[in-house]
Amino acid sequence: MVTAPENIGVIVATDCGSTTTKAILIERQPDGSYRQTARGEAPTTVEAPFEDVTMGVRNSIQELAELSGRRLVDDNGHIIRPAEGNEGCDIYISTSSAGGGLQMMVAGVVRTMTAESAARAALGAGAIVMDTIASNDKRLPHQQIERIRHLRPDMILLSGGVDGGTISHVVELAELVSAADPKPRLGKGYKLPVIYAGNKEARDLIRERLAEKTDLFVADNLRPTLEMENLGPARDRIHDLFMEHVMQQAPGYGKLMEITDAPIKPTPGAVGDIIDRVAMAEDIEVLGVDIGGATTDVFSVFKKTFNRTVSANLGMSYSISNVFAEAGIENVQRHIPFAIDDRHVRNAVKNKMIRPTTIPQQLRDLVIEQAMAKEALRLALEQHRAFATTLKGVQQERAIGDAFDQNGHGLSLVNMISLDLLVGSGGVLSHAPRRNQTAMMLLDAFEPKGFTRLAVDSIFMMPHLGVLADIHPAAATQVFERDCLIHLGTCVAPGGKGKPGAPCLHVTGTLPDGSTVDETVNYGELRLLDSAALDPETNISIREYQPQECSLTFAPSKGFNLGAGSGKPVTKTVSDGVVGIMLDCRGRPIRYPEDPGERIAALLRWAAELKAYDMDVLSALSATGGE
Repeated sequence: MVTAPENIGVIVATDCGSTTTKAILIERQPDGSYRQTARGEAPTTVEAPFEDVTMGVRNSIQELAELSGRRLVDDNGHIIRPAEGNEGCDIYISTSSAGGGLQMMVAGVVRTMTAESAARAALGAGAIVMDTIASNDKRLPHQQIERIRHLRPDMILLSGGVDGGTISHVVELAELVSAADPKPRLGKGYKLPVIYAGNKEARDLIRERLAEKTDLFVADNLRPTLEMENLGPARDRIHDLFMEHVMQQAPGYGKLMEITDAPIKPTPGAVGDIIDRVAMAEDIEVLGVDIGGATTDVFSVFKKTFNRTVSANLGMSYSISNVFAEAGIENVQRHIPFAIDDRHVRNAVKNKMIRPTTIPQQLRDLVIEQAMAKEALRLALEQHRAFATTLKGVQQERAIGDAFDQNGHGLSLVNMISLDLLVGSGGVLSHAPRRNQTAMMLLDAFEPKGFTRLAVDSIFMMPHLGVLADIHPAAATQVFERDCLIHLGTCVAPGGKGKPGAPCLHVTGTLPDGSTVDETVNYGELRLLDSAALDPETNISIREYQPQECSLTFAPSKGFNLGAGSGKPVTKTVSDGVVGIMLDCRGRPIRYPEDPGERIAALLRWAAELKAYDMDVLSALSATGGE
């Protein structure tokens, strides 16, 4: 039985990753608020010789105890509950992506309609979608059957048809699954779970084809009508089956499920939950990204609609060569503020791929790695933008045969001008040597428009908070805002194009430290308003994490727009954060000069203005061609 929120004072949460288990301690403060007070980690123990995930969990919690001075594990290795004095905790919760996380295949009649809805449901539940099978995906039946057999997913989500519509096509998909007779990735003694969330009229026929060969479950139709998408029931069923089937097969997870006070969630699903909750609680539009070594996850809430995509081939270590191949050398080099031979860039990329745990030791390598990160983020956003769309197929009535030939007419929900908050996470963003570099990567990769707050997940605690939000929403939100997010500042970026060097934006007002600003930023330039005290050695902000607000008037020049109309001024309250208020007048898309010398000069100006690097070293690199 879960403890009531008012009785929760001490919280321990873990995230069991593929290689590392991370634990955090959250405590209620004397004023009644909740803060994250300690963090510990230990290697994940799902492989031989340990083969028991709870060993890594207890090791991470023991480190948490040592760092916090609070006794959390007794002599028998049990987590002490409830909290009394300086011992124990009131609840223990966990997320997991160990063992490769939740891997699924989805199937639907029309690739751009029901199959896409099925993919949205699976991604929203925290799964990696290995492949999408559709009646119109141009593969022959034997190729689809072979694909299902080869991938061996953890479960399959089957959808198709509106309620009361045709049933023949979705039944044919069920026959494909039956012919494949798929075997699960984990566990040899049970049938593969299959969720049917299609036309309710076809349920009996689906049972006839799949009930004997698979472990079949039925959920409400994902697309009961063309105009409606109902993902909740399928997502809930995916989560339940993940707990009952997939998690039970991994070493030690049965024991872990017994000691947690709430159901274990897949890590990406938990991250999506906290982003969705914050967007709904504050009534804002949010875009979040988690860039890892092998994949990049993008989460968004636009028009109160949550979407998640997984770019499985875009990452900063194992997949960095894929990023390089997809982006191209020209797009990578446009972010590097010194002339460098293509060969050096290629060597840096290949070295990172074959030595994925290394980190840059020289500024040259750091700049190249962050240039790669910008391209990985940009490509992941493009994929997300194409997937996060309005429902396709609702503009006109058509027979199912006509729908097979349509390319879809959904409009992307991702609208950067209406975006309120952009959150970055993942090693290259969270652990950049300077927060100013994190801000630079987010600006160059996502190119936010209008007024956008930028933030970074300090130590990757969003998964822990996502599962906590189910039990104690207030505590999760408070820790998310005060400890999880490091507010970088606000980006102010007018939309429009102009002549380089011509006036673009005029800003007036009083900054948080009482100083006044009255200046014009020209088109093609980046300006930082930083009212904080600066570290004399690094010349970057030493401000506390909590942002400060000020009211400024922004007057764009004719032809430029901040949301109120071309050339119309906007008075707005903006927050500064640890970097400051960034006035980005480089245009959208950002204009990189074509001439190499002019481009390098512009990059050096932008880096100097944003205080991203040690400019003496960077200028020396530029003068020597990166040597």
